Amino acid sequence: MATDSPEAADVLATRVEELERERDRLLTIIEILQEISGTLHFTDILQSIARRLGETFGLDRASILLADRGGKTARLVASYEDPSIRNLVVDLARYPEIRRALDTGETVFIPDASAEPELVRAKGALARRKARSITVVPLKHKGAAIGAIFLRTYQGGAPFSEADVRFTQLIADLTARALRNAHRYEQLSRKTEKLGESVDHLQRERLVMLGFLQRLLGAFTARDTEGEESLSQTSAQELERLVGVTLAVIAEEAKG
Repeated sequence: MATDSPEAADVLATRVEELERERDRLLTIIEILQEISGTLHFTDILQSIARRLGETFGLDRASILLADRGGKTARLVASYEDPSIRNLVVDLARYPEIRRALDTGETVFIPDASAEPELVRAKGALARRKARSITVVPLKHKGAAIGAIFLRTYQGGAPFSEADVRFTQLIADLTARALRNAHRYEQLSRKTEKLGESVDHLQRERLVMLGFLQRLLGAFTARDTEGEESLSQTSAQELERLVGVTLAVIAEEAKG
């Protein structure tokens, strides 16, 4: 028999809230998949994901960074709070939590940023921004961290739960896969462009060759010479040399 006790009502309300959050997360995943499937440009993909994460959790900051070679810097390529930022160099010495996530390939979760010893140098800035928790989830390719998703909540906002961290890890996996697809697309586009340039170059060479032959035949037709007798007196070696010179000239002409 059901009970109308306050405790039961609280449990039911908590469960309803959990189900609503799960629904919101699923909707966010669907929306992200829809948006990233509509483009293969990685900057658009990352900006869309940063915006969705910021809106879903009501964050103070949601950023996506790609690691640079050497491990000392990273590139801020997408930002929820400032969408105009696309390629800002970040010194990782100022962000030890990001560096740790990139070095270890593990998620870094700091529930109280103001009390974290690792962030003592940024304590003043974090207090001014009223920062609460920080989550850094690495983006991985073949087991190595190639970037990270950086999320920061503010005091007064909803706390970041373990379920939220797992959800962000799922988004990070989707992001890494989208980046791989975008990278393959850009590689294919470059190859196709180069192939097109090669075809255009060959076409220009063909046109130059036809023009050369037309002028050559016209010149010989205008002259009263015995072509067959002249040809029989020309050595094969000299013909090869002339052909080589002609092809070299044609190639230069085709370059424009």
